[in-house]
Amino acid sequence: MQSQKTHPQLFSFEFYPPKTEEGAANLQLVHSKLAKLNPDFFSVTFGAGGSTRDLTFTTVIEIQAKGIAAAPHLSCVASTKANIRAILKDYQDHGISKIVALRGDLPSGMMSAGEFRYANELVEFIRQETGDHFQIHVAAYPEIHPQAASGAEDFKNFKRKVAAGADAVITQYFYNAEAYFYFVDACEKSGITIPIVPGIMPITQYTQLFRFSEMCGADIPRWLRKRLESFGDDRESVQAFGLDVVSELCRRLLDGGAPGLHFYTMNQAAPTLAILENLK
Repeated sequence: MQSQKTHPQLFSFEFYPPKTEEGAANLQLVHSKLAKLNPDFFSVTFGAGGSTRDLTFTTVIEIQAKGIAAAPHLSCVASTKANIRAILKDYQDHGISKIVALRGDLPSGMMSAGEFRYANELVEFIRQETGDHFQIHVAAYPEIHPQAASGAEDFKNFKRKVAAGADAVITQYFYNAEAYFYFVDACEKSGITIPIVPGIMPITQYTQLFRFSEMCGADIPRWLRKRLESFGDDRESVQAFGLDVVSELCRRLLDGGAPGLHFYTMNQAAPTLAILENLK
Protein backbone atom coordinates (compact mmCIF):
# COMPACT_ATOMS: atom_id res chain seq x y z
CA MET A 1 0.00 0.00 0.00
CA GLN A 2 1.32 3.42 -0.96
CA SER A 3 2.05 5.75 1.96
CA GLN A 4 1.46 9.49 2.07
CA LYS A 5 5.22 9.81 2.51
CA THR A 6 5.86 8.57 -1.03
CA HIS A 7 4.04 11.48 -2.67
CA PRO A 8 5.97 14.62 -3.66
CA GLN A 9 5.22 17.58 -1.41
CA LEU A 10 2.47 19.75 -2.88
CA PHE A 11 2.06 23.36 -1.78
CA SER A 12 -0.92 25.37 -2.97
CA PHE A 13 -2.75 28.57 -2.11
CA GLU A 14 -6.45 29.37 -2.19
CA PHE A 15 -8.00 32.71 -3.18
CA TYR A 16 -11.54 33.94 -3.43
CA PRO A 17 -12.48 35.98 -6.51
CA PRO A 18 -12.41 39.75 -5.82
CA LYS A 19 -15.61 41.71 -6.35
CA THR A 20 -14.14 45.24 -6.54
CA GLU A 21 -11.30 46.97 -8.36
CA GLU A 22 -9.53 47.47 -5.05
CA GLY A 23 -9.89 43.77 -4.27
CA ALA A 24 -8.55 42.84 -7.69
CA ALA A 25 -5.51 45.09 -7.22
CA ASN A 26 -4.86 43.55 -3.81
CA LEU A 27 -5.12 40.02 -5.20
CA GLN A 28 -2.60 40.82 -7.93
CA LEU A 29 -0.14 41.93 -5.25
CA VAL A 30 -0.82 38.88 -3.07
CA HIS A 31 -0.47 36.58 -6.07
CA SER A 32 2.86 38.11 -7.10
CA LYS A 33 4.29 37.53 -3.60
CA LEU A 34 3.10 33.95 -3.29
CA ALA A 35 4.01 33.07 -6.89
CA LYS A 36 7.69 33.54 -5.96
CA LEU A 37 7.37 30.35 -3.90
CA ASN A 38 6.51 28.42 -7.09
CA PRO A 39 3.45 26.61 -5.71
CA ASP A 40 1.90 23.61 -7.40
CA PHE A 41 -1.23 25.66 -8.09
CA PHE A 42 -3.52 28.47 -6.96
CA SER A 43 -7.16 27.54 -6.39
CA VAL A 44 -10.08 29.95 -6.71
CA THR A 45 -13.33 29.50 -4.83
CA PHE A 46 -16.84 29.34 -6.27
CA GLY A 47 -19.45 31.35 -4.34
CA ALA A 48 -22.49 29.73 -2.75
CA GLY A 49 -25.00 28.73 -5.40
CA GLY A 50 -22.58 29.73 -8.16
CA SER A 51 -22.81 33.39 -7.12
CA THR A 52 -19.24 34.14 -8.27
CA ARG A 53 -19.20 31.91 -11.37
CA ASP A 54 -18.05 34.62 -13.80
CA LEU A 55 -15.65 36.17 -11.28
CA THR A 56 -14.14 32.76 -10.58
CA PHE A 57 -13.63 32.15 -14.29
CA THR A 58 -11.99 35.55 -14.86
CA THR A 59 -9.70 35.17 -11.85
CA VAL A 60 -8.63 31.66 -12.87
CA ILE A 61 -7.79 32.71 -16.43
CA GLU A 62 -5.77 35.70 -15.19
CA ILE A 63 -3.78 33.51 -12.80
CA GLN A 64 -3.15 30.83 -15.40
CA ALA A 65 -1.88 33.47 -17.85
CA LYS A 66 0.86 34.41 -15.35
CA GLY A 67 2.50 31.02 -15.58
CA ILE A 68 1.36 29.01 -12.55
CA ALA A 69 -1.47 26.50 -12.75
CA ALA A 70 -4.89 27.61 -11.54
CA ALA A 71 -7.53 25.26 -10.16
CA PRO A 72 -11.09 26.59 -10.22
CA HIS A 73 -13.62 25.31 -7.72
CA LEU A 74 -16.77 23.79 -9.19
CA SER A 75 -19.85 23.28 -7.05
CA CYS A 76 -22.91 21.06 -7.37
CA VAL A 77 -25.24 23.67 -5.93
CA ALA A 78 -27.41 25.44 -8.53
CA SER A 79 -25.54 23.65 -11.32
CA THR A 80 -26.95 21.74 -14.26
CA LYS A 81 -25.23 19.26 -16.53
CA ALA A 82 -25.51 21.76 -19.37
CA ASN A 83 -23.81 24.65 -17.56
CA ILE A 84 -21.12 22.43 -16.02
CA ARG A 85 -20.43 20.99 -19.47
CA ALA A 86 -20.05 24.53 -20.87
CA ILE A 87 -17.78 25.60 -18.00
CA LEU A 88 -15.56 22.54 -18.44
CA LYS A 89 -15.21 23.24 -22.15
CA ASP A 90 -14.26 26.87 -21.48
CA TYR A 91 -11.61 25.77 -18.99
CA GLN A 92 -10.26 23.18 -21.40
CA ASP A 93 -10.07 25.79 -24.16
CA HIS A 94 -8.01 28.04 -21.84
CA GLY A 95 -5.56 25.34 -20.84
CA ILE A 96 -6.89 24.75 -17.34
CA SER A 97 -6.08 21.19 -16.21
CA LYS A 98 -6.99 21.15 -12.51
CA ILE A 99 -10.42 21.28 -10.86
CA VAL A 100 -11.56 21.32 -7.23
CA ALA A 101 -14.93 19.53 -7.26
CA LEU A 102 -17.21 20.22 -4.30
CA ARG A 103 -20.81 19.79 -3.26
CA GLY A 104 -20.93 23.40 -2.11
CA ASP A 105 -23.18 25.19 0.35
CA LEU A 106 -26.85 25.85 -0.25
CA PRO A 107 -27.58 29.59 -0.10
CA SER A 108 -30.21 30.64 2.42
CA GLY A 109 -33.68 29.89 1.09
CA MET A 110 -32.54 27.47 -1.64
CA MET A 111 -34.29 24.13 -1.17
CA SER A 112 -32.69 22.03 -3.93
CA ALA A 113 -29.02 21.63 -4.87
CA GLY A 114 -29.63 21.20 -8.60
CA GLU A 115 -28.96 18.27 -10.94
CA PHE A 116 -25.96 17.17 -8.88
CA ARG A 117 -26.75 16.23 -5.30
CA TYR A 118 -23.32 15.14 -4.13
CA ALA A 119 -19.70 15.79 -5.07
CA ASN A 120 -19.17 12.20 -6.27
CA GLU A 121 -21.82 12.80 -8.94
CA LEU A 122 -19.98 15.91 -10.09
CA VAL A 123 -16.64 14.07 -10.18
CA GLU A 124 -18.18 11.24 -12.18
CA PHE A 125 -19.70 13.71 -14.65
CA ILE A 126 -16.37 15.53 -15.13
CA ARG A 127 -14.70 12.19 -15.89
CA GLN A 128 -17.46 11.20 -18.32
CA GLU A 129 -17.25 14.53 -20.17
CA THR A 130 -13.49 15.13 -20.20
CA GLY A 131 -11.75 11.81 -19.51
CA ASP A 132 -8.39 12.34 -17.86
CA HIS A 133 -7.97 15.96 -18.95
CA PHE A 134 -8.50 17.37 -15.47
CA GLN A 135 -6.66 16.52 -12.28
CA ILE A 136 -9.60 16.48 -9.87
CA HIS A 137 -9.21 17.49 -6.24
CA VAL A 138 -11.99 16.78 -3.73
CA ALA A 139 -12.62 17.80 -0.14
CA ALA A 140 -12.31 15.78 3.05
CA TYR A 141 -13.25 16.51 6.66
CA PRO A 142 -10.86 14.90 9.16
CA GLU A 143 -13.14 16.15 11.95
CA ILE A 144 -16.27 14.92 10.09
CA HIS A 145 -18.55 17.01 7.87
CA PRO A 146 -20.89 19.13 10.04
CA GLN A 147 -23.96 17.78 8.21
CA ALA A 148 -22.92 14.12 8.27
CA ALA A 149 -25.18 11.69 10.10
CA SER A 150 -22.13 9.93 11.56
CA GLY A 151 -18.40 9.54 11.09
CA ALA A 152 -18.94 6.22 9.30
CA GLU A 153 -21.44 7.76 6.89
CA ASP A 154 -19.13 10.68 6.21
CA PHE A 155 -16.28 8.31 5.36
CA LYS A 156 -18.53 6.32 3.01
CA ASN A 157 -19.38 9.55 1.17
CA PHE A 158 -15.70 10.43 0.94
CA LYS A 159 -14.84 7.02 -0.53
CA ARG A 160 -17.53 7.52 -3.19
CA LYS A 161 -15.76 10.70 -4.34
CA VAL A 162 -12.44 8.91 -4.59
CA ALA A 163 -13.99 5.98 -6.46
CA ALA A 164 -15.67 8.38 -8.91
CA GLY A 165 -12.26 9.51 -10.13
CA ALA A 166 -10.60 11.95 -7.72
CA ASP A 167 -6.82 12.40 -8.06
CA ALA A 168 -6.06 14.24 -4.82
CA VAL A 169 -7.69 15.48 -1.63
CA ILE A 170 -7.66 18.83 0.17
CA THR A 171 -8.94 18.74 3.73
CA GLN A 172 -10.95 21.26 5.66
CA TYR A 173 -8.69 23.18 8.02
CA PHE A 174 -8.17 21.89 11.55
CA TYR A 175 -5.93 22.54 14.54
CA ASN A 176 -5.74 18.97 15.84
CA ALA A 177 -3.03 17.08 13.95
CA GLU A 178 -4.25 13.74 15.33
CA ALA A 179 -7.55 14.16 13.48
CA TYR A 180 -5.61 14.31 10.20
CA PHE A 181 -3.35 11.36 11.00
CA TYR A 182 -6.31 9.23 12.09
CA PHE A 183 -8.12 10.09 8.85
CA VAL A 184 -5.08 9.21 6.72
CA ASP A 185 -4.71 5.89 8.55
CA ALA A 186 -8.36 5.09 7.84
CA CYS A 187 -7.82 5.92 4.16
CA GLU A 188 -4.76 3.71 3.88
CA LYS A 189 -6.61 0.83 5.55
CA SER A 190 -9.36 1.31 2.94
CA GLY A 191 -6.88 1.16 0.07
CA ILE A 192 -7.03 4.90 -0.71
CA THR A 193 -3.59 5.97 -1.91
CA ILE A 194 -4.11 9.39 -3.50
CA PRO A 195 -2.45 12.41 -1.80
CA ILE A 196 -4.39 13.85 1.15
CA VAL A 197 -3.17 17.42 1.56
CA PRO A 198 -4.10 19.15 4.83
CA GLY A 199 -5.83 22.51 4.56
CA ILE A 200 -4.21 25.22 6.66
CA MET A 201 -5.95 28.33 7.99
CA PRO A 202 -3.57 30.97 9.40
CA ILE A 203 -4.82 32.59 12.62
CA THR A 204 -5.00 36.37 12.31
CA GLN A 205 -8.27 37.34 13.97
CA TYR A 206 -10.18 35.33 16.55
CA THR A 207 -13.75 36.51 15.86
CA GLN A 208 -13.42 35.81 12.14
CA LEU A 209 -11.87 32.40 12.79
CA PHE A 210 -14.64 31.51 15.26
CA ARG A 211 -17.33 32.51 12.75
CA PHE A 212 -15.79 30.49 9.90
CA SER A 213 -15.27 27.48 12.15
CA GLU A 214 -18.88 27.53 13.31
CA MET A 215 -20.04 27.46 9.68
CA CYS A 216 -17.72 24.74 8.40
CA GLY A 217 -17.51 22.49 11.43
CA ALA A 218 -13.80 22.96 12.10
CA ASP A 219 -13.03 22.45 15.78
CA ILE A 220 -11.07 25.06 17.72
CA PRO A 221 -9.64 23.09 20.67
CA ARG A 222 -10.58 24.49 24.06
CA TRP A 223 -6.99 25.35 25.02
CA LEU A 224 -6.55 27.28 21.77
CA ARG A 225 -9.88 29.07 22.06
CA LYS A 226 -9.18 30.14 25.65
CA ARG A 227 -5.71 31.44 24.80
CA LEU A 228 -7.03 33.43 21.84
CA GLU A 229 -9.88 34.85 23.92
CA SER A 230 -7.40 35.95 26.59
CA PHE A 231 -5.76 38.38 24.15
CA GLY A 232 -8.98 40.36 23.75
CA ASP A 233 -8.50 43.15 21.20
CA ASP A 234 -4.70 42.75 21.14
CA ARG A 235 -4.54 41.71 17.51
CA GLU A 236 -0.75 41.74 17.42
CA SER A 237 -0.60 39.14 20.19
CA VAL A 238 -3.29 37.03 18.49
CA GLN A 239 -1.26 37.01 15.29
CA ALA A 240 2.05 36.21 17.01
CA PHE A 241 0.50 33.37 19.00
CA GLY A 242 -1.42 32.13 15.95
CA LEU A 243 1.77 32.10 13.91
CA ASP A 244 3.52 29.90 16.46
CA VAL A 245 0.56 27.52 16.75
CA VAL A 246 -0.02 27.07 13.02
CA SER A 247 3.71 26.83 12.22
CA GLU A 248 4.06 24.02 14.76
CA LEU A 249 0.96 22.32 13.34
CA CYS A 250 2.43 22.45 9.83
CA ARG A 251 5.76 21.12 11.07
CA ARG A 252 4.04 18.16 12.76
CA LEU A 253 2.00 17.40 9.66
CA LEU A 254 4.98 17.44 7.31
CA ASP A 255 7.18 15.47 9.71
CA GLY A 256 4.35 12.95 10.03
CA GLY A 257 4.20 12.37 6.28
CA ALA A 258 1.67 14.89 4.94
CA PRO A 259 2.30 15.30 1.20
CA GLY A 260 2.18 19.10 1.36
CA LEU A 261 0.01 21.96 2.58
CA HIS A 262 -2.90 23.90 1.09
CA PHE A 263 -3.24 27.40 2.55
CA TYR A 264 -6.56 29.21 2.86
CA THR A 265 -5.02 32.65 2.34
CA MET A 266 -8.15 34.82 2.61
CA ASN A 267 -6.45 36.89 -0.11
CA GLN A 268 -3.59 37.84 2.22
CA ALA A 269 0.06 36.98 1.66
CA ALA A 270 1.77 37.93 4.93
CA PRO A 271 0.30 35.26 7.29
CA THR A 272 1.10 32.40 4.90
CA LEU A 273 4.56 33.76 4.10
CA ALA A 274 5.35 34.03 7.81
CA ILE A 275 4.38 30.39 8.40
CA LEU A 276 6.47 29.18 5.47
CA GLU A 277 9.39 31.29 6.65
CA ASN A 278 9.17 29.52 10.03
CA LEU A 279 9.17 26.17 8.23
CA LYS A 280 12.09 27.18 5.98
